[in-house]
Amino acid sequence: MEIGIGLPGHAPWTDGRQLVEFARRADARGFSALGVSDRLLWTSPEPLVALAAAAGATARIGLITSVLLAPLHTNHLLFAKAVLTLDQLAGPNRLRLGLAAGFRPDDFTASGVDYATRGKQFTALLNLLDDACNDRVDIGLRPATPGGPPMLFGGTSKAALRRIATRGTGWIAGTASVRDLEEFIPEINQEWVNEGRAGTPRVVASVMYALGPDAHGAVSRAISSYHEFGASLGAAIASSIAAVSIAGTGTEGFTRGFTTGAIVAIVAAVAALAITPGSRRG
Repeated sequence: MEIGIGLPGHAPWTDGRQLVEFARRADARGFSALGVSDRLLWTSPEPLVALAAAAGATARIGLITSVLLAPLHTNHLLFAKAVLTLDQLAGPNRLRLGLAAGFRPDDFTASGVDYATRGKQFTALLNLLDDACNDRVDIGLRPATPGGPPMLFGGTSKAALRRIATRGTGWIAGTASVRDLEEFIPEINQEWVNEGRAGTPRVVASVMYALGPDAHGAVSRAISSYHEFGASLGAAIASSIAAVSIAGTGTEGFTRGFTTGAIVAIVAAVAALAITPGSRRG
């Protein structure tokens, strides 16, 4: 199983150089991927910009948006240009796009984007991105990764299942419990077969993680505040994430809950950060 780590956008940070140094250390210490989550009205950095900085500061580690709220990017051509630019900065086969429709209405309201039609907007964006990655639209730039970066899709709706099986390389589970994984993965596999896809879909699980004397408190604070949108829905999601979040344990404890062979990677979303910008260590 591959173990990745998320840039600590959920943790309090006031100096972007901390995030760049975090990326350097993650690269040096052998993590498989560096993830960045996405929410507009939150402390998390903009994913494509953050990963561009990480790409320039690292040499080996994979880069993944976990997940990017695709329908908020209403200028589809500009989005495609940004993705291809990031893919070029990272170099071939480092970038993976984790994409989802989003389920927080407040981000859409603040953006002036219609929440009800986000699925249609998502489809239009994917069509344009595919054209740009395969020379059907000329934006003066080609991807470093042939055919463009591979895509993982989040969500458990029928539309998400369809995207995974027809356009993606797999599923990225961001707000799912272990039980959710066990229930949804067979559906993905069946839809994959129905579409005549070769091989098996890639499954990446995202969980909240923290170490140190206040590890449990850090995870609890990150989860509860992040999901304060709509009392019942937010509480249900927070409870689900708490069931798979790990605090204060080593790698063994971190992976113990994800024993199913269908999961090929975990991206740990860090809930606490303690890095001095000028202090570099391998």
